[in-house]
Amino acid sequence: MPNRLAKELSPYLLQHANNPVDWYPWSNEAFEKAKNENKLLLISIGYSACHWCHVMERECFEDEQVAGLMNRYFVNIKVDREERPDIDQIYMNALQLMSGQGGWPLNCFAIPDGRPVYGGTYYPKEQWIEVLYNLFAIWKDEPEKVISYANKLTRGIQLSEKIIASDKSFEFNLTVLTDAVNKIKKNFDKLEGGINRAPKFPMPNNWNFYLHYAHVFNDSDLLNHVYLTLDKMAMGGIYDQIGGGFARYATDMLWKIPHFEKMLYDNAQLISLYSKAYKKSKKILYKETVLQTIEFIKRELTGKNNEFYSALDADSEGEEGKYYTWTEDELKSLLNEEDFLLLKNYYNLNQIGLWEQGKYILLRRTSDEAFAKQYNLKMQEFYKRIEKIKNTLLNARNKRVKPGLDNKTLTSWNALTITALCDAYSAFGHKDFLNMAESNMHFILSNQLKSDNGLWHIYKSGISSVNGFLEDYAFVIEALINLYQCTYNENYLDWAEKFTAYTDKHFFDNESKLYFFTSDLDIPLIARKTEIHDNVIPSSNSGLAKSLFLLDKLTGHSKYQIKALNMLRSVYPQIPEYLPAYTNWAELLLWHTGKFYEVAVCGEQAYELAHQLRAQYLPDIVIAASHTHSTLPLLNNRLINQKTRLYICQNNTCNLPVESLDEALQQLL
Repeated sequence: MPNRLAKELSPYLLQHANNPVDWYPWSNEAFEKAKNENKLLLISIGYSACHWCHVMERECFEDEQVAGLMNRYFVNIKVDREERPDIDQIYMNALQLMSGQGGWPLNCFAIPDGRPVYGGTYYPKEQWIEVLYNLFAIWKDEPEKVISYANKLTRGIQLSEKIIASDKSFEFNLTVLTDAVNKIKKNFDKLEGGINRAPKFPMPNNWNFYLHYAHVFNDSDLLNHVYLTLDKMAMGGIYDQIGGGFARYATDMLWKIPHFEKMLYDNAQLISLYSKAYKKSKKILYKETVLQTIEFIKRELTGKNNEFYSALDADSEGEEGKYYTWTEDELKSLLNEEDFLLLKNYYNLNQIGLWEQGKYILLRRTSDEAFAKQYNLKMQEFYKRIEKIKNTLLNARNKRVKPGLDNKTLTSWNALTITALCDAYSAFGHKDFLNMAESNMHFILSNQLKSDNGLWHIYKSGISSVNGFLEDYAFVIEALINLYQCTYNENYLDWAEKFTAYTDKHFFDNESKLYFFTSDLDIPLIARKTEIHDNVIPSSNSGLAKSLFLLDKLTGHSKYQIKALNMLRSVYPQIPEYLPAYTNWAELLLWHTGKFYEVAVCGEQAYELAHQLRAQYLPDIVIAASHTHSTLPLLNNRLINQKTRLYICQNNTCNLPVESLDEALQQLL
């Protein structure tokens, strides 16, 4: 019989709806049962595309013996970490404090009021049974000891990452960044790009900052390492060479063996990163990577209302990577002999591409130009043949059983994708990308807007739910600012200011001058966290701080600048401790301390010139444009006789206007 999860909307919870475990969703009902029966809670957290979550489900949660123990001795709660990142934050923090490690599935035991006492990640069956017996026994025999530990651990969670705003005004020092960058360079993998350890995560926010830093300081060594990393990722097994899109991480040093799940947030940020790197380098590889990844999102992760879905599973037919890998015989059966030989050499059907059980992961080790030259092929002929091979393989792959789709829509991840599409539009000028971005923002404003003008976090099956978190507001505000700079429709700025006012009202923490992750309208958890660390996704606070900085430049409202400055001051002392956890903050520090330009473009050709300017790699500018009169401070009273002019300004002081892109670039570069 289905358990309580059968009534949920989350694809991850629904995956567990037929487990013999008596699962509860996160609810008062579960906590009341634990209190009434004096049982420990088991809070088990994962997500639908998580491979090891599936493994533990098969080995433990589908097993009648294990389920019997769990049901007899515990009250069991299942949580989708993407649906409730606030809950995941707290219990992941607990696990890290207990063990120094983290990951999913996250299994945390807690006393009946939710305070944690023990946790771990994946457990095989026999070890899990042992954990269950031990936790039941200690709770039965020594409850005071368990409660005492829960008190201490909860206090640690509440104090962890706690920041007190600085009461001193001080000058920011760029040597902090220089020292931190030089320190992180020692960890670079000089052969394969990225950091010299496995597993290797793309970490697009880190490489975006390193690209920006290398540009500002003319650091050719760092720039070349960014290019090396992007080249290796785009040619590696972590990238789907046939269908486009990136897997979540590579398990090895070579970017060869992916953890095959594909997440919307990774692909969105990588579209942004490769688009910016293309502006700087003009590498065709980066353009192809962006175009193919957007095509993947259109094909695999886009719903009928222009919403974007969350993820594709690592597994199909219960086997990791089955959908994406090939045997030599399969490929021979699909291609003629000449095309098979080309594929074999191009995609490394050899010891380099061999994975396991005679299956190959398609990957590249040389550039297209070098490969074509080696095989005496003209580039036009080479591209035609490779495109034919890819289409043949994609059509064949589409007939396989597809990986599971997590078809819930997250406001925050959709907003990241809007920003990505804006970055791609500015780099390549494809109007389809802008149309996708605007259509998705229309979806958000039509479906995810609450009656109080706040945001919902989730959309699934026509139902919007879960009160928005700071990440939803931070990334939507960022997306709105980006949409303004692609369309110069001031309605987008109006919405950005409305959501900013909402975050001030419901999320702001006077003590730290930062913003809580949860709203004051939410039912309190055992701790109210302030997310500051940039990770695979930038922290909601750093994203919001950058948007506040830009809103000040665009609207002239100094209150935004003051808030952004205070937020940066709060985390500034921590940046040199471990730069990769603060790279989005570090980019804001570059804006604050370097040469940041406000650009106003007015006149009949304003939008065309502004778009040409956005097509350059200029990470330290914000652009306002209009071909009519505007009340925006940057544009006000600058339209004269419809003649197109560009004004290059710093801190509200503008140079004499110029009339050509080249003249503007001379002032900006």
